[in-house]
Amino acid sequence: MYGPFKWVTFDCYGTLVDWEEGILKALSPYLKDLSPAEVLRLYARFESEAEKTWRPYREVLKMVARKLFTHFGLKPREEVFLESLPHWRPFPEVNQALKLIKEKGLKTAIISNIDQDLLAQTLRHFTVSFDLLVTAEEARAYKPHPEIFALAKRKLKCAPQEVLHVGQSLFHDIVPARREGWVTCWVRRPGRDPFGATPQAAGKPHFSVSNLLELVDFL
Repeated sequence: MYGPFKWVTFDCYGTLVDWEEGILKALSPYLKDLSPAEVLRLYARFESEAEKTWRPYREVLKMVARKLFTHFGLKPREEVFLESLPHWRPFPEVNQALKLIKEKGLKTAIISNIDQDLLAQTLRHFTVSFDLLVTAEEARAYKPHPEIFALAKRKLKCAPQEVLHVGQSLFHDIVPARREGWVTCWVRRPGRDPFGATPQAAGKPHFSVSNLLELVDFL
C-alpha cells in the first residue's frame, strides 16, 4: 500500500505535454526523410550534454537545435524549438485526469526542466491550475540533479511518503525521485519508445501506467 498522499507532482514535458510530437513537428519541414526514433535519440543526447552546465533552457533549446541541424549537414535554425514550444499540447486525457485528481482533494505540482516564462506559455493549455511550480530556472539545476528536488522538497513541506511523483523519464524523474524517498509512477505510453527523447536509464518505479486516467484509478 502507498499513501495517503498530500501531493501529486508531475514532470511536464513528456508526461503531461506531448513534447515528442512537438519536437518532431517542429523539425518536420527540415528533416523530412529521417527516422523519428533517430531524431529523438539525438535530441536526448544533445539536450543531456547541454544541461550538464546550468544555462537558461531557452539556450539549451538553441544549442540542441544547432547541434541537430549541424549533425545532418543543414543550416542551423536555432529558434525552431523556441518558436514551437508554446504550441506543444497536453496528451488527450491529461486535463480530464488533472481535474479528477484535484477533485480528490490532492495538491498538484509541476517539477520541470524549463524556464519560468516558457512554462507560463504551456500552462495556458491546462484547464486546471497547479498548486506549486518548481523550475530548473529557479533551482539553477536540471533534473536529475538533486538540487531541483531539494528545492521541491522545501516547497512541498511534507514527509517523503506523502509525495507521489509522476514522470515519463526514468533518467530525469523516476531514479532521482526514488532517491528522495518519494513514491514514483512511470508513465509508459503504449506504442512509444519507453525512453524516446530522454537518455536511457536503469530504474524501477513503484508502479507504472499507460496514461493518466489509469493514475486516477490508482489514487
